[in-house]
Amino acid sequence: MFWATQLSITTTKKLMFWATTQPLRLSPRWPMPPPSPRGTMMWSMSRTAKLQPQMWIRGSSSSGSSNNNNNTNKNNNTQLSKQASPFARSPLSLFIMPRIETEIKLDFKDVLFRPKRSSLSSRQQVSLERTFTFRNSKQTWTGVPIIAANMDTVGTFEVAEVLAKRKCLTAVHKHYTVDQWTAWSKGSGKEAVSWVAVSTGILEKDMVKLAEILKAVPSIPMICVDVANGYSDAFVECIRGVRSQYPDKIIMAGNVVTGEMTEELILSGADIIKVGIGPGSVCTTRKQTGVGYPQLSAVMECADAAHGLHGCIISDGGCTCPGDVCKAFGGGADFVMLGGMLAGHEECSGETIKEGNDYFKVFYGMSSDTAMKKHVGGVAEYRSSEGKTVKVPYRGPVDETVRDILGGVRSACTYVGAALLKELSKRTTFVRVTQQLNNAFPESTKVNPCKMEPPAKKQRTEAPSGP
Repeated sequence: MFWATQLSITTTKKLMFWATTQPLRLSPRWPMPPPSPRGTMMWSMSRTAKLQPQMWIRGSSSSGSSNNNNNTNKNNNTQLSKQASPFARSPLSLFIMPRIETEIKLDFKDVLFRPKRSSLSSRQQVSLERTFTFRNSKQTWTGVPIIAANMDTVGTFEVAEVLAKRKCLTAVHKHYTVDQWTAWSKGSGKEAVSWVAVSTGILEKDMVKLAEILKAVPSIPMICVDVANGYSDAFVECIRGVRSQYPDKIIMAGNVVTGEMTEELILSGADIIKVGIGPGSVCTTRKQTGVGYPQLSAVMECADAAHGLHGCIISDGGCTCPGDVCKAFGGGADFVMLGGMLAGHEECSGETIKEGNDYFKVFYGMSSDTAMKKHVGGVAEYRSSEGKTVKVPYRGPVDETVRDILGGVRSACTYVGAALLKELSKRTTFVRVTQQLNNAFPESTKVNPCKMEPPAKKQRTEAPSGP
């Protein structure tokens, strides 16, 4: 909304002085007359401080080039008044021009924690468990707020079983069948089913399948409604429908990156909002579309909006190391969702490839050519792939990686004096940096540093030969 309409100004003089010190802005919601090919819309100010549209005829001056033109312009109220406000200095186009936000937005790589005095003497004193009572479902959940992403190479039943032992969550991918869900929940996943979310899209067929899964496995506590673009009206309507149909389920919804849409989704029935557009390791949305938002700033702004409504957020994507997970929590995230950091493990699905003496597992984004060919037969004519396919070195059991991540978060808490994970954001001060790491030597990983072979491959190579 144009700011001038919100001010109590009694004289044009005061308003004109104020206008000369403010940037000229016009909301798309501001009512404008129909477009005219003849001129450019102007705005003048009357003594009652009401904006009045006028038309500036191209090629004519304020004094007029002829009496006939002057009379015509005066009669039609299309010539600028001599009493026009300073806004007349810069004619407004009939089309609203793009705007640029000049405030710098930050990513995880742009900051470090500032250490603070701490009374903690050991990392063992830090508790990573959190308890949430969610706004809309009214359900209470206690656990470690790390979530495996709902990608079909990461969000698997096998990963869920491992993470459940550490009280972490898994957003199970949406491509398991109802029969697979039923068999798993009655078999090896009997103890882990309370630590998973069932994922779904927003199409009618997705809603039908969701209903079938929840009917077959009613003990699933969470629903993850996942689309790439959480800004569509159809998505908001879907969240309202899911909340109406499943009032006691904890609903995750996303993805968005701004505070106003975070609030919209919470008010529509979601409990936890997924935050992140384009930061993932195998996501190419920013490259293909130019759309995105630096992840740390997105987390901080969306957390502020969500917490004001007693909602929660997930930082989804952008983490490359345990330190990034810590920064996400420090920035206000209630949960952190991981994809690439959990890829390449024994429990992950995906093809295992041998190149020389090394083993790799295939990892791909859910909007990649690989995923769309696998699940829907290929990339539709009207769209492009927004993901990529990579080979990740085989990393062995996922539990070791999870342990390393949780150890990093505990250590970060001790550096700022947070005995509880929920205190981390309250004790966080970030410092802007230009460099984070000393790269004098090639980077190595602490997790599973030795070359490993998948168990199936190892058994085949070590099998005794016949007599």
